Amino acid sequence: MSALTNILFCLFALGGLYVYIALVRQVSARNPAPADDTVPVRTFALPEAIVAGLLISFLLLNVIASISGASAAANNALTSRDLAANLVLFVVVLLILAGFLKLRHLDLDRLAGLSKHSIGRSIATGTLLLLAAYPLISLADAVARRFEGSGSSKQNIVELFNGSRTMDQRVMIIVLAVAIAPIAEEFIFRFFIYGVLRRYLGRLAGLVLTSLLFAAVHTHLPSFAPLFVLAACFTIAYEWSGSILVSMTMHSLFNSLTLIFLAFPRLSEQ
Repeated sequence: MSALTNILFCLFALGGLYVYIALVRQVSARNPAPADDTVPVRTFALPEAIVAGLLISFLLLNVIASISGASAAANNALTSRDLAANLVLFVVVLLILAGFLKLRHLDLDRLAGLSKHSIGRSIATGTLLLLAAYPLISLADAVARRFEGSGSSKQNIVELFNGSRTMDQRVMIIVLAVAIAPIAEEFIFRFFIYGVLRRYLGRLAGLVLTSLLFAAVHTHLPSFAPLFVLAACFTIAYEWSGSILVSMTMHSLFNSLTLIFLAFPRLSEQ
């Protein structure tokens, strides 16, 4: 049974890899400016590049501070107050960015593809692309565990959810993971930071740097490789679909499934 499971997983992984390679090839074959775009869309420029540089520097400083203070806080678990603070920080950054882009008279709808697809199509596309991404993420996680030993691969928020004893705390985690984090993180990382990096450095460099930053800000070394692959899949899905709603859907579904497996551990065992 184990051999059959391994064979099925390998086939699943090859299928997922094929899907994302096909998406990358389709994106690479596209023309820079679609023929049906009669009105050019104003895109990111130097002011956005400066803001993106400041934001990246701020995020990296937080990563460095978290790493330098990790030994001192090794015995301190993540608390609800920490979770609420992170939630507020991401929402504030999102609102500031959105306000700044509006002041710059950028069309967020067209740039982010908010109305490019229907909600139903975005959800369906995101679901299928997440299904294809799962074996790649699992493979990255397995490789990371093999090289890093038997250390826990659970992030602090996962430990907090497992150890939460009140319904209020669990509801806060669910709202953050399923609703707030996917919207805020996809807007900040995929739409804004990746958009600026793609504008000045190209798609490949933008994808790699954004994925590295996304994995780093979670400040959890055992999860770095799977988070990098996850972020890369989000970026490819966004680039291919042209709508940030697709990567937001993938992000929300991924977090939702993670919480379901935590709430019902027998499902993950199966």
